[in-house]
Amino acid sequence: MTQRRIVITEFMDAGAVQSLRARFEVRYEPTLVDDSAALHAAVAGADAVVVRNRTQVNAALLAAAPRLRVVGRLGVGLDNIDLERCKARNVTVIPATGANAQAVAEYVVGTAMLLLRGAYRATDEVAAGRWPRTRLSEGREIRGKCLGLIGFGGIGQLTATLAQAVGMRVAGYDPAFDAGAAVWAAQGVEPLALDAVLACADVVSLHVPLVDSTRNLIDAARLARMKRDAVLINTSRGGIVDEAALARALVAGELAGAALDVFAHEPLVAGSALAGTPNLLLTPHVAGVTAESNERVSSLIAQRVAEALEAPRR
Repeated sequence: MTQRRIVITEFMDAGAVQSLRARFEVRYEPTLVDDSAALHAAVAGADAVVVRNRTQVNAALLAAAPRLRVVGRLGVGLDNIDLERCKARNVTVIPATGANAQAVAEYVVGTAMLLLRGAYRATDEVAAGRWPRTRLSEGREIRGKCLGLIGFGGIGQLTATLAQAVGMRVAGYDPAFDAGAAVWAAQGVEPLALDAVLACADVVSLHVPLVDSTRNLIDAARLARMKRDAVLINTSRGGIVDEAALARALVAGELAGAALDVFAHEPLVAGSALAGTPNLLLTPHVAGVTAESNERVSSLIAQRVAEALEAPRR
């Protein structure tokens, strides 16, 4: 029988790659995502592809991969995968659900602390002999503040637990759960309407997928509903926050700060609406990626892709 082939188009933990190579023919080339022609040629004989968020598993890629049976996603967001076409082709899509939740939760709480305290951008001033102690003595503690979660799936729930451990109160909104759902009481989180969460929270953190109903969910009108001294953190997907509206709010002092790990277009282009915006932290889609989470995500996907390939085809 012909050995099954796996193409890995973005970076994956070395141990997980080796575990797949012990059982399958594997092409591991993390730069394939940047060369469409080479990518499509590589998947022509593939039984499985393993991707992160940048590889587009769309009509063109699926057409180039007639043998494809499995897509392994090194992460949880699926907006780069055409799920309907995969279903029609009987291609199994496997996300790494839960494996990077700790990394994201730590990013949210740690970044909230940075934004509220506001004292960690003084390195150059202090090194130059200036002493901005008075200006930086009004930072805020996280204890007693309200975290507002937009989206209350696995990552949102773990973020709530971590936030409560440092003394935060937590409110949440998720249309998937009505106000009487057991998950709210079990997690000690107050369920509220979206606008009510925005109005009461000191820290707003987004944990929703990018779909039609969430595109530009946080626009100028919803930013205006937030407290002027609140901060916004987006680790979910670019396109959920109106980036230009956020920049305007920060420049005008209508919001105390924000952190974006995801963007409508990635990589973020030079000279974007966010360039030069005050009180803004930007990171390159790494909230869920740590040494530990990469190992967990990669190991989980390697195991489940292998199981799917070795299972009898239905």
